[in-house]
Amino acid sequence: MADWLQVGLGRRLVICQTQCSSELYEGQGLKLELDVDKEHVWAKVELTMYESVEVYLGDSAQVPCQYSFTDASNEPSFVMIQWFVRAVGSNTRMRIFYGDHNEQMVDNNTDYSGRIEVTSDQQGTQLTIQDVQLSDEREFFCQVNGLAAGYAEGKTHLRVFAPPEAPLIEGVTTGISVTNEVPSKVASCEVRNGFPKPNITWYRNSMPLMSTPGYVNLLILVTREPSGFYSVQSTLEYKVAKEDKDAYFSCEVSFFVPTAIRTVESNSINITVHYPTTMVELWKESPQGLVKEGDTVELRCQGDGNPPPSFIFNREQDMDVDLDSDGDVLTLSPVSRKHSGIYQCRPLDYTGSSEVKGEMQLTVHYLDPAVVVPKDSEVMLKGEELTATCNALSSLKTSTVWYKDGQQVGKGNTLHLKDATFETTGEYVCEVTVPSLPALHTSGSVHIIVQGGPQLVGVEQEVQLEEAAGRMVNLSCEAQGHPLPSISWNIIGSQSWHEVVSKANEHMTHSVVSVKVTSDISALCNASNDMGTEVKAFSIKATEGSGVIIVVIILCLLLLAILGSVLYFLHKKGKIPCGRSGKQEITKEKTTKDDIVVEMKTNTKTEDAVLLKAVNGDKRGPNEQRYEKSTGNVITVGLFFLPRGLTVKQSSGRVQCALG
Repeated sequence: MADWLQVGLGRRLVICQTQCSSELYEGQGLKLELDVDKEHVWAKVELTMYESVEVYLGDSAQVPCQYSFTDASNEPSFVMIQWFVRAVGSNTRMRIFYGDHNEQMVDNNTDYSGRIEVTSDQQGTQLTIQDVQLSDEREFFCQVNGLAAGYAEGKTHLRVFAPPEAPLIEGVTTGISVTNEVPSKVASCEVRNGFPKPNITWYRNSMPLMSTPGYVNLLILVTREPSGFYSVQSTLEYKVAKEDKDAYFSCEVSFFVPTAIRTVESNSINITVHYPTTMVELWKESPQGLVKEGDTVELRCQGDGNPPPSFIFNREQDMDVDLDSDGDVLTLSPVSRKHSGIYQCRPLDYTGSSEVKGEMQLTVHYLDPAVVVPKDSEVMLKGEELTATCNALSSLKTSTVWYKDGQQVGKGNTLHLKDATFETTGEYVCEVTVPSLPALHTSGSVHIIVQGGPQLVGVEQEVQLEEAAGRMVNLSCEAQGHPLPSISWNIIGSQSWHEVVSKANEHMTHSVVSVKVTSDISALCNASNDMGTEVKAFSIKATEGSGVIIVVIILCLLLLAILGSVLYFLHKKGKIPCGRSGKQEITKEKTTKDDIVVEMKTNTKTEDAVLLKAVNGDKRGPNEQRYEKSTGNVITVGLFFLPRGLTVKQSSGRVQCALG
């Protein structure tokens, strides 16, 4: 099949098979050349195509070609459509499709065999390219030939786009010195596999960096991969300053996509900037708060240089002496007041003209041992006065409190003791503290001894007692004084006595004797020391025992038992009437039914009372009686069973029984 071409006026009509030259329409194979006269050109074709069509790699591309014949009265009977593509790397072009009203044919052995499809109608034709490749970035030609009806040709540039991978940024790992005279490499940024070639832009703190001689250099390396993609690597060289220690650098890649431009930004990086020290600070890191003697003190020095420098430490009082330190820390242990002073530190790497240093005042607080006056111990007479003082030298305000036996007895550094007694004797402790630094404290003490004659314990100087004969009585005597008194006993009226307790401590002597009462007794407790003697007297009155009353009661019981038997016998014999009117008076003393109290008196000073009471209507038995004996402060209670109405009395040494 021949390919028909219509050329303009004065040109030759060439019919060629397969390829034709873009200039002479010459190609291989059969050629037919016809001269076209001016009289035979009477028609025209209008053809419209896009200048370019943009498509993503791998997608399908549609290239439209619209045409129309201007002579509506002379519609062509034959229209031939051909599609060509410009060969890669040359000006020649290659046909990839041919069609007319009888035949539609895709040329074989081309890059597009099997990948293209052409659809046509009366208004135009459209070329569809499947699975677009990077090599499809070419010019595609649409040629329409209606013979006598006209001829036209147009072209469209197919543009293929492939977005690149995300950019990768990598900063330098070593520090960059601000003293470098030329820009130093800061970071590199790489973007791979993009089409067409992507572009890289650098940013510092979100502000774009432009190439500036002596400050910013941008080095670009573009690589065309065998696959046809582009890879771009950009290196940033930058003259850093101290302020860049806090700066963040990033790169941004921009690339074309169909009908737009897109950008992707990398991660931000921070670089390490080396710069000299211009400011130094020195402070106390430990302990917190005030420093006292014995503490371990750490002073830390810090500068604003990077990398952090080492430091030398000095005291302002000894500038020629370098103190031993560990890098940026000076340790003082244990500190004393002589460590107080102004400390300084200086960086070792400083090269400037002006001096850079840090300094601080260290104050070590102290509290000396307490000094008490009088010292150790002091002897004073009973009734005297004494003033004791307690002082401790300190760098801070102190507080003093006095204690005796754990109880507070005074405040302030002076203690006044007035009208001394034996109770004043003891150890007085003064405790000195520092309110603003509680860890500082000290104490001192003084032992006060009050000297005087013996002093007996108790308010009674003479003790009178009454005790039954035959009983044992314990007599106690306590005395205090300084020197410690001794106790001796003088007992008149009893030969049977012995000391059962004899003990003494630092302040007191105690003695107890046990005496058997055989008659009236007089006892003297003599407490004596070098300062005098004190006496305590005891008077013991011997009394009759309660055994006599008990014997009398028993005899009365026996007598009553006999009397009761006789009365019962006479009653049975009818010798005496029955009833209350028949009661007989047993004694001459007048008694009544309620006269049931028995009194026994031996003298005017002591009194034994025996109470025998019949309790009618009580919870006790009808014959149960109660007996009480009173001797001093001791009461002995006994129960007896007596006949109802029995009265027992003791008077003038006689015991009388009466049945009332």
